[in-house]
Amino acid sequence: MHPSTTPSQTPCARPLGLAAGTLALIFSGALLAPAATAAPDSAPAGSGWAATAYRGSVDVVEGPDEDQQTIDGTVFVDKDRDSVQDRNEPGLAGVSVSNGRDVTTTDGSGRYELPAFGNMTVFATQPRGYQVPVDENNVAQFFYHHLPEGSPELRHGGISPTGPLPDEVNFPLAKSKLTRSPEQHCLIGGDVQTYNQDQVDYARQGAFADLAARDDYAGCGTLFIGDVVGDDLSLYPQTRELAGMLNGPARFLPGNHDLDFDATTSEHTFDTFRANLGPEYYSYDAGKAHVVALNTVEFPTKLPAAKGDYTGSLDDRQLEWLRNDIAQVPEDRLIVLAAHIPLLDYADQGSAKHQVEQVAEIYQILEGRKVVAVGGHTHSIENLREGDSLAGWSELFGVDRLPFTHITAGAISGDWYSGRTLPEGYPTAVQRDGSLPGVLTLDIRNTDFRERFTVRGEDDSLQMALGLNTPRYRQWYAENLDNKGSAPEFADPLVVSRDDLAGTTWLTTNFWMGSTGSTVQVRIDGGRTVEAVRTQQMQGEGQLVGAEWSDPAAVQEQLVSGGSLADRMMHLWRLELPSDLAAGEHTAQVTATDVYGREFTETLTFQVAE
Repeated sequence: MHPSTTPSQTPCARPLGLAAGTLALIFSGALLAPAATAAPDSAPAGSGWAATAYRGSVDVVEGPDEDQQTIDGTVFVDKDRDSVQDRNEPGLAGVSVSNGRDVTTTDGSGRYELPAFGNMTVFATQPRGYQVPVDENNVAQFFYHHLPEGSPELRHGGISPTGPLPDEVNFPLAKSKLTRSPEQHCLIGGDVQTYNQDQVDYARQGAFADLAARDDYAGCGTLFIGDVVGDDLSLYPQTRELAGMLNGPARFLPGNHDLDFDATTSEHTFDTFRANLGPEYYSYDAGKAHVVALNTVEFPTKLPAAKGDYTGSLDDRQLEWLRNDIAQVPEDRLIVLAAHIPLLDYADQGSAKHQVEQVAEIYQILEGRKVVAVGGHTHSIENLREGDSLAGWSELFGVDRLPFTHITAGAISGDWYSGRTLPEGYPTAVQRDGSLPGVLTLDIRNTDFRERFTVRGEDDSLQMALGLNTPRYRQWYAENLDNKGSAPEFADPLVVSRDDLAGTTWLTTNFWMGSTGSTVQVRIDGGRTVEAVRTQQMQGEGQLVGAEWSDPAAVQEQLVSGGSLADRMMHLWRLELPSDLAAGEHTAQVTATDVYGREFTETLTFQVAE
């Protein structure tokens, strides 16, 4: 289905498995249909990713090179998939290659040449219609680190000495119908953030098991946007093992929990990440999408420093690379700008530390382009649209309104694997905004995209939760703010007194991917349809925080079982319950419609007591 097509509804309900009576049953319509997985041109058809994946490596030709000031090599079509250029394997012209600062394109023979300097990573930008090789764990191989003396002594190893520049660094590519297709499904995984082996197992049984069952993303692959682990960098091998479950390429970005905290200079703070997973920043093409993966975490130059001393920022070298990279991209492309710390967000709207210092400059670089930005870091879902405005953005960054869509993708770890353990083998981990853990998919056709969030262990029909915000709930909330994780369960959450109806009780809809342009409509007992009101209008106001603006369904889980507190969000709608509801059982049918016309219908049954 093309992104502009409105889906038909196929209602189907099922329980969530959270606190009894708090999160509602969900109905959903069809989504953009995933493309059938196609084998690469030179692979046998009819078999899955594991059998057909282009496995290989960058070809590093032993040296040393006579010219240690320049790195060169060839980007070539690897017909026999052995990672080495043979006589009948042509070089590929027009491919971007970078040293992390300068960007060049290959000549008619596929040759490139770039200035060389210490501690650089050279990488090729995967072009449309081709795919870079992946290793045995599906980690994309498109880069070469140059660090002659290796990293300084680091607890987790860093980069081994590379010695002088090799004679050549050659980048193999295989032809691919998957990346040629105008239809792409790009998976974005936020904050896997495992701190120990138990949490690795939670990730395996949760989002990674879901991804292992999907076959729609083999072209664009999965991009994990930082906080790949939780400070313990010895867990990177387990992360690679998880990536081995995927049915497509895996790429990674660093987050503020992927640092070498014992590095004594900032240039080496991501060495162990680089050694295990790849460059700090890079780009690649799939279909008509150009994905730019940025490192937005900057650590102090005077080290060692405290773990929380990072800030959202790009250094001068990365900014120069971004300008040069975008300059090579045709105008008729969708730019997917991915980062760990979001350019701007709702959750941290008053914090310069948790947003990107150079955001106005980045907007200038992208001016006139079709762009969607995705970020992680906040362990929440946000869907901020062009024109949205929030107090703090102008004062901190000089940005009055967003120039394009910004999506905070949520976290695979949810709320840091907090809460009670479900029968499925992982914790509830309700996120800061009341959403559940999962992954984001950008469904792209040419340069049009639709975003969708898939909750861990569920299908795409689970998109929201309903609750009742009553005076009794707000009193329980106030009494238990200091008892987070050990509060007594809130009794009868879906019962409201008749005396509490008039102007003090709301039916709440937390529509996790809801945004400006979305609507929420409610029918009570089959009566007339009434439109609910979005609490956070995103028209320049500040955050609305507290019990009145919270998600009762999420909070009743969080205060009892642990985790963050869903006391603010930009995707909550409320409807004041009518004051004349009779005592007894009532049914509210809620239909949430997103900006693409997709409808999700949910029903909540509640009681009015005398």
